[in-house]
This record gives sequence, structure tokens and C-alpha cells, in this order.
Amino acid sequence: MIIVTNRIKTKLGFAERMAPAFTKPSPLQEMEGFIKVEVAITVGLTEYDEMNVNMYWDNEENFQAWKDSDIFKQAHKRPEPGSAESAEESPILGSQLIISKVAASIEAIPAK
Repeated sequence: MIIVTNRIKTKLGFAERMAPAFTKPSPLQEMEGFIKVEVAITVGLTEYDEMNVNMYWDNEENFQAWKDSDIFKQAHKRPEPGSAESAEESPILGSQLIISKVAASIEAIPAK
């Protein structure tokens, strides 16, 4: 299993508003090898917000197939130049993509 983390810096006050957009029901859920998405917001920052959008996949090939898909292209489509949407200033200050291989894990033992 791999975890693909998109670490996104936003202007203050935007992470909480943006986070639900990453977990809306979508065709992503039907992609082969997709497991889940979690959005974590870093606490204690004062200059900007930071979200870690963690996508869990069976393997890197499945993730790459999603990145190459029309579903991905549609979800990441930019506004048309000259449109009202393109004139709005983006709250996103930057992002970094990190791919990690799960090497070990442990889960809670259910209470009896």
C-alpha cells in the first residue's frame, strides 16, 4: 500500500473550508486500487494553513492510472482564462506531493 500526500499551504482560514471538497463522493471511489482519502489540517500554524490530503492506494501503478485518467483531469481543471473564476485570487499558496510506501503498521485491538 502507498500513501500519496498532497501537502497544501493556503491562506489563513481556508483549510477548514476547503477540506470537505477532497472527500465528496466521486468517481475516484470506483478507481481500481483506491482505498480512501483523509484530510488532516496542521494545528498551531499562525502564518498560513496547511492541509495534508492523504490518498491511500494499493500501489503506485493504480495511483498513476488515476493521474492519467479523465476523472483526474476534470477534477483538476483550471478556470478558463478571462472568466470570472480565473480573476479570483486563489487561496492556495503552494503544494508538495509526497509518495510513501507503508512499511509497517499496527491497529487497535477491539475491546471485548
